[in-house]
Amino acid sequence: MKEKPVFPLVVSMSLPMVLSMLVNALYNIVDSYFVAKVSEDAMTALSLVFPLQNLLTAVGVGFGIGINAVAAYELGAQKPEAASKAISQGIFFNAIHGVFLTVVCIVGMPAFLRLFTEKYQVLDYGVGYSNIVFLFSCAVTIGVSFEKIFQAVGKMKVSMLCMLSGCVVNIILDPILIFGFAGIPAMGIHGAALATGIGQIVALLAYMIIFWVRPLPVRIIAKKSLFEDAVYRRIYAVGIPAALNMALPSFLITALNGILASFSGMYVLILGIYYKLQTFIYLTANGIVQGIRPLISYNYGAQRSDRVRAVFKTALLLGGIIMAMGTMFCLAFPERLMKLFSDNLKTITYGAQALRVISCGFVVSAVSVMVSGTFEGLGKGMPSLVISLIRYIALIPIAYLLSVIFGAVGVWNAFWVTEILAAAVSLIMIRLIFAKMVRE
Repeated sequence: MKEKPVFPLVVSMSLPMVLSMLVNALYNIVDSYFVAKVSEDAMTALSLVFPLQNLLTAVGVGFGIGINAVAAYELGAQKPEAASKAISQGIFFNAIHGVFLTVVCIVGMPAFLRLFTEKYQVLDYGVGYSNIVFLFSCAVTIGVSFEKIFQAVGKMKVSMLCMLSGCVVNIILDPILIFGFAGIPAMGIHGAALATGIGQIVALLAYMIIFWVRPLPVRIIAKKSLFEDAVYRRIYAVGIPAALNMALPSFLITALNGILASFSGMYVLILGIYYKLQTFIYLTANGIVQGIRPLISYNYGAQRSDRVRAVFKTALLLGGIIMAMGTMFCLAFPERLMKLFSDNLKTITYGAQALRVISCGFVVSAVSVMVSGTFEGLGKGMPSLVISLIRYIALIPIAYLLSVIFGAVGVWNAFWVTEILAAAVSLIMIRLIFAKMVRE
């Protein structure tokens, strides 16, 4: 991590995660595609449940990022015992997070859904789906803890293979459990939830087996004295802002659903479809972020600020390329993308318009995405959170104001306006941080 030329190092660390994120994004799209075949109400229910699913993932992954940052830093400082304490405490606390979210999400889902719809069929689909999918919350939070541990020690291919195993199982089970096959009854949207949970269990088991079979520079410590060391405070210092970073889209989607519902339920469906499609772009870019975090943490711990800057610039270039490709794809085939999830001509037409407008902000968003990931790698959670607050919270009043002036179309334009603002602030903040690193 400290000696290899930067560009091939970033590519070798990021490529496995980019591939696994692509498959993960493909799963999201395939899952929604099959649910959309059940009915448009089922797809609307999935769109309304999505923010709380994203909240669960945000807590697990966000805290996992804290584990990753602390463990990689300690390994860079040649302190493997301290890194082992970090991963041990991290897994324990993330398991507790999973139990808490299981209860909260299942109990609170009926009231949450009624905020946006009174349609019985949508409510029934949403509650049925959530009651199953949130039973696997601990598998999500513990699974991402192991994912970040393997990334912290540079085992990116292991993370890729384990994530792929869960996604592939999920993709295979989706049509079988949703529509029925060879004696297995058709379960509809409940089958989609069960397929998701089984895939998450498979991924977790793969992580645990490899962790125990293959030796790593870190190990799980199980003793009372472990919690006498306040390592968890450092993990939470990075993990809480990182979790908020990832949870903010849930808050954003919920708020935008409220704005769009005042115009038509169709726009809520379009927003849900967009967020499924954009995972193909942003999850891919997130693969680069996951690749550079341990590199930045390790070299920061080794006091190599020159390599930290070089890793960031390389990631920014690669992220910009991915976002440009996503923009071209959305501009070229918006109708075809919408047809994956709806047969309604009006939904397809208005949805294609939304994709064309929103995609204008993809390329510039690469700046804020990569800067935010760099801050997390440096263990600076608050600057990363500030960037996310601009991208997700500032978007809400901008969307509301533009919707008053231009209607629902104003909401779509708010995306690229906000991305320009976030990119400008991100560049200023990263220049200040790099200048401080050089002085230190």
